[in-house]
Amino acid sequence: MLIDQPWGVSAFGQGTAKVEPDHAVVRFAINRVAKDPSKALAAASTAASDVRDSLRGSGVLDEDVNSSRTKVTTAWDGYGASRKLVGHQCRIEFAARVSSLDIVEGCLVDLVGAGADEILSVVYDSSRRAELRAAARRDAVELARAKAALYAEAAGVALGPVVHIEDVNPQRLNSELGHRAAGGAGGSDGDPLVPGSVEINAAVILGFSIA
Repeated sequence: MLIDQPWGVSAFGQGTAKVEPDHAVVRFAINRVAKDPSKALAAASTAASDVRDSLRGSGVLDEDVNSSRTKVTTAWDGYGASRKLVGHQCRIEFAARVSSLDIVEGCLVDLVGAGADEILSVVYDSSRRAELRAAARRDAVELARAKAALYAEAAGVALGPVVHIEDVNPQRLNSELGHRAAGGAGGSDGDPLVPGSVEINAAVILGFSIA
Protein backbone atom coordinates (compact mmCIF):
# COMPACT_ATOMS: atom_id res chain seq x y z
CA MET A 1 0.00 0.00 0.00
CA LEU A 2 1.42 3.37 -1.04
CA ILE A 3 1.56 6.31 1.37
CA ASP A 4 0.24 9.42 -0.38
CA GLN A 5 1.75 11.87 2.08
CA PRO A 6 4.69 10.38 4.02
CA TRP A 7 5.39 12.35 7.17
CA GLY A 8 7.25 10.22 9.71
CA VAL A 9 6.86 7.12 11.86
CA SER A 10 3.53 5.82 13.18
CA ALA A 11 3.38 3.08 15.83
CA PHE A 12 0.66 1.33 17.79
CA GLY A 13 0.90 0.33 21.45
CA GLN A 14 -1.45 -1.55 23.77
CA GLY A 15 -1.13 -1.80 27.55
CA THR A 16 -2.90 -4.14 29.95
CA ALA A 17 -3.45 -4.01 33.70
CA LYS A 18 -4.99 -6.83 35.76
CA VAL A 19 -6.32 -6.82 39.30
CA GLU A 20 -8.52 -9.00 41.47
CA PRO A 21 -12.11 -7.65 41.69
CA ASP A 22 -13.23 -6.07 44.95
CA HIS A 23 -16.97 -5.79 44.25
CA ALA A 24 -19.76 -7.04 42.00
CA VAL A 25 -22.60 -5.21 40.27
CA VAL A 26 -25.81 -7.25 40.16
CA ARG A 27 -28.44 -6.16 37.66
CA PHE A 28 -31.93 -7.59 37.98
CA ALA A 29 -35.55 -6.78 37.21
CA ILE A 30 -39.04 -7.15 38.60
CA ASN A 31 -41.90 -7.90 36.20
CA ARG A 32 -45.54 -8.08 37.21
CA VAL A 33 -48.49 -8.65 34.86
CA ALA A 34 -52.17 -7.98 35.58
CA LYS A 35 -55.25 -7.09 33.53
CA ASP A 36 -55.59 -3.86 35.47
CA PRO A 37 -52.44 -1.70 35.15
CA SER A 38 -52.95 -0.33 38.66
CA LYS A 39 -52.75 -3.87 40.05
CA ALA A 40 -49.56 -4.56 38.10
CA LEU A 41 -48.07 -1.34 39.47
CA ALA A 42 -49.08 -2.21 43.03
CA ALA A 43 -47.60 -5.72 42.75
CA ALA A 44 -44.34 -4.39 41.31
CA SER A 45 -44.13 -1.73 44.02
CA THR A 46 -44.55 -4.35 46.74
CA ALA A 47 -41.90 -6.56 45.18
CA ALA A 48 -39.54 -3.58 44.84
CA SER A 49 -39.90 -2.87 48.55
CA ASP A 50 -39.23 -6.53 49.35
CA VAL A 51 -36.04 -6.72 47.27
CA ARG A 52 -34.81 -3.48 48.86
CA ASP A 53 -35.29 -5.08 52.28
CA SER A 54 -33.48 -8.20 51.02
CA LEU A 55 -30.50 -6.14 49.88
CA ARG A 56 -30.36 -4.30 53.21
CA GLY A 57 -30.41 -7.66 54.97
CA SER A 58 -27.38 -8.68 52.88
CA GLY A 59 -25.52 -5.55 53.96
CA VAL A 60 -25.94 -3.63 50.69
CA LEU A 61 -26.25 0.10 51.35
CA ASP A 62 -29.20 2.03 49.93
CA GLU A 63 -26.84 4.41 48.13
CA ASP A 64 -25.33 1.42 46.30
CA VAL A 65 -28.69 0.52 44.74
CA ASN A 66 -30.11 2.26 41.67
CA SER A 67 -33.47 1.61 40.07
CA SER A 68 -35.02 2.59 36.76
CA ARG A 69 -38.25 4.44 36.27
CA THR A 70 -41.29 2.18 36.40
CA LYS A 71 -42.28 1.07 32.91
CA VAL A 72 -45.78 -0.12 31.98
CA THR A 73 -46.44 -1.87 28.66
CA THR A 74 -49.21 -3.93 27.11
CA ALA A 75 -48.65 -7.66 27.60
CA TRP A 76 -49.52 -10.14 24.87
CA ASP A 77 -49.45 -13.92 24.57
CA GLY A 78 -48.68 -15.62 21.26
CA TYR A 79 -47.79 -14.22 17.86
CA GLY A 80 -49.51 -13.01 14.72
CA ALA A 81 -53.25 -13.48 14.31
CA SER A 82 -53.42 -15.77 17.34
CA ARG A 83 -51.95 -13.14 19.66
CA LYS A 84 -54.13 -12.44 22.69
CA LEU A 85 -54.11 -9.54 25.12
CA VAL A 86 -53.02 -10.70 28.58
CA GLY A 87 -53.07 -7.37 30.37
CA HIS A 88 -50.37 -4.90 31.37
CA GLN A 89 -46.81 -5.52 32.44
CA CYS A 90 -45.01 -3.37 34.99
CA ARG A 91 -41.21 -3.55 34.93
CA ILE A 92 -38.57 -2.07 37.25
CA GLU A 93 -34.84 -2.65 36.74
CA PHE A 94 -32.21 -2.46 39.48
CA ALA A 95 -28.43 -2.32 39.74
CA ALA A 96 -26.88 -3.13 43.13
CA ARG A 97 -23.21 -2.82 44.07
CA VAL A 98 -22.26 -5.72 46.35
CA SER A 99 -19.03 -4.87 48.16
CA SER A 100 -18.37 -8.34 49.60
CA LEU A 101 -17.77 -11.02 46.96
CA ASP A 102 -18.47 -13.71 49.54
CA ILE A 103 -22.16 -12.84 49.68
CA VAL A 104 -22.91 -12.52 45.95
CA GLU A 105 -24.38 -16.01 45.53
CA GLY A 106 -26.52 -15.73 48.66
CA CYS A 107 -27.63 -12.26 47.62
CA LEU A 108 -28.87 -13.60 44.27
CA VAL A 109 -30.83 -16.38 45.96
CA ASP A 110 -32.39 -13.93 48.41
CA LEU A 111 -33.32 -11.49 45.62
CA VAL A 112 -35.19 -14.16 43.71
CA GLY A 113 -36.91 -15.23 46.92
CA ALA A 114 -37.90 -11.62 47.59
CA GLY A 115 -39.54 -11.18 44.20
CA ALA A 116 -36.92 -10.48 41.53
CA ASP A 117 -37.89 -12.63 38.54
CA GLU A 118 -35.11 -11.71 36.11
CA ILE A 119 -31.35 -11.66 36.77
CA LEU A 120 -29.83 -9.55 34.00
CA SER A 121 -26.12 -9.80 34.80
CA VAL A 122 -23.46 -10.20 37.47
CA VAL A 123 -20.29 -8.23 36.68
CA TYR A 124 -17.17 -8.34 38.85
CA ASP A 125 -15.17 -5.12 38.88
CA SER A 126 -12.52 -3.11 40.71
CA SER A 127 -12.80 0.28 42.39
CA ARG A 128 -9.25 0.92 41.10
CA ARG A 129 -10.39 0.93 37.45
CA ALA A 130 -9.50 4.60 36.78
CA GLU A 131 -6.06 4.20 38.36
CA LEU A 132 -5.34 1.02 36.40
CA ARG A 133 -6.63 2.52 33.14
CA ALA A 134 -4.09 5.34 33.54
CA ALA A 135 -1.30 2.80 34.12
CA ALA A 136 -2.36 0.81 31.04
CA ARG A 137 -2.31 3.99 28.95
CA ARG A 138 1.22 4.83 30.10
CA ASP A 139 2.33 1.31 29.20
CA ALA A 140 0.68 1.66 25.78
CA VAL A 141 2.61 4.88 25.12
CA GLU A 142 5.91 3.29 26.14
CA LEU A 143 5.31 0.27 23.91
CA ALA A 144 4.41 2.47 20.94
CA ARG A 145 7.50 4.61 21.56
CA ALA A 146 9.76 1.55 21.75
CA LYS A 147 8.27 0.12 18.55
CA ALA A 148 8.75 3.41 16.69
CA ALA A 149 12.37 3.66 17.90
CA LEU A 150 13.04 0.12 16.67
CA TYR A 151 11.63 0.88 13.22
CA ALA A 152 13.64 4.10 13.00
CA GLU A 153 16.84 2.32 14.02
CA ALA A 154 16.23 -0.46 11.51
CA ALA A 155 15.58 2.11 8.79
CA GLY A 156 18.71 4.06 9.65
CA VAL A 157 16.95 7.29 10.59
CA ALA A 158 16.69 9.33 13.77
CA LEU A 159 13.35 9.50 15.52
CA GLY A 160 12.02 13.02 16.04
CA PRO A 161 9.48 14.34 18.57
CA VAL A 162 5.88 13.18 18.85
CA VAL A 163 3.61 15.06 16.45
CA HIS A 164 0.42 12.99 16.79
CA ILE A 165 -1.29 11.10 19.62
CA GLU A 166 -4.46 9.12 18.90
CA ASP A 167 -6.40 7.25 21.57
CA VAL A 168 -7.75 3.88 20.41
CA ASN A 169 -10.69 2.06 21.99
CA PRO A 170 -9.19 -1.37 22.81
CA GLN A 171 -12.61 -2.96 23.22
CA ARG A 172 -13.57 -2.04 19.67
CA LEU A 173 -10.15 -3.08 18.41
CA ASN A 174 -10.31 -6.52 20.03
CA SER A 175 -13.87 -7.00 18.82
CA GLU A 176 -12.84 -6.26 15.25
CA LEU A 177 -9.99 -8.75 15.57
CA GLY A 178 -12.38 -11.39 16.84
CA HIS A 179 -10.84 -11.50 20.31
CA ARG A 180 -12.52 -11.30 23.68
CA ALA A 181 -13.71 -7.79 24.43
CA ALA A 182 -11.45 -6.02 26.89
CA GLY A 183 -12.40 -4.49 30.24
CA GLY A 184 -14.63 -7.23 31.66
CA ALA A 185 -14.16 -9.75 34.42
CA GLY A 186 -14.77 -13.43 33.90
CA GLY A 187 -15.14 -16.45 36.07
CA SER A 188 -13.84 -19.95 35.65
CA ASP A 189 -15.44 -22.26 33.10
CA GLY A 190 -16.60 -24.57 35.85
CA ASP A 191 -18.32 -21.96 37.99
CA PRO A 192 -19.33 -18.60 36.47
CA LEU A 193 -19.77 -17.17 39.97
CA VAL A 194 -16.05 -17.51 40.76
CA PRO A 195 -14.57 -14.13 39.83
CA GLY A 196 -11.40 -14.00 37.78
CA SER A 197 -9.12 -11.01 37.42
CA VAL A 198 -10.41 -7.75 36.00
CA GLU A 199 -8.51 -6.92 32.82
CA ILE A 200 -8.25 -3.27 31.80
CA ASN A 201 -6.75 -2.38 28.42
CA ALA A 202 -5.67 0.82 26.74
CA ALA A 203 -4.30 1.48 23.28
CA VAL A 204 -2.71 4.40 21.43
CA ILE A 205 -1.22 5.36 18.09
CA LEU A 206 1.78 7.69 18.25
CA GLY A 207 3.14 9.64 15.29
CA PHE A 208 6.79 10.77 15.28
CA SER A 209 8.60 13.05 12.92
CA ILE A 210 11.92 11.94 11.45
CA ALA A 211 14.74 14.14 12.68
